[in-house]
Amino acid sequence: MTSVSSELRSRIMRSVKRAHTKPEVVVRKCMHVLGLRFRVNRRDLPGTPDIVLPKYRTIVFVHGCFWHRHEGCRYATTPKSRQEYWLPKFSVNIERDRRKENELKELGWRVIVLWECETRNEILLVDRLKREFNLP
Repeated sequence: MTSVSSELRSRIMRSVKRAHTKPEVVVRKCMHVLGLRFRVNRRDLPGTPDIVLPKYRTIVFVHGCFWHRHEGCRYATTPKSRQEYWLPKFSVNIERDRRKENELKELGWRVIVLWECETRNEILLVDRLKREFNLP
């Protein structure tokens, strides 16, 4: 991996979207095809969930493998430079995810986490969604 300037890295990081990312759109498309109806980014719930299915009392988070540290995933790389910044940043993200998931469960929601790498194969993604929602 080649090193990039701090200006370029900053520009790259600013371009990372928080909502309506490609993996989220893929998941929503697959859910819609399966007849699942949902709301997106509900700010009144802890963690502003990516997808909310009120009928199933279920929350779906679509986590990026890099940012949320998908264990064992090849996309969850750790930058070699500035580890004093990155390692605490990743720890905070993981802890926040855990806390928000627990808050939602305490409110009676079921929480499903889908990983960015799972959205790369729509056939397997649809199979997983069918299993999660007991669909034929």
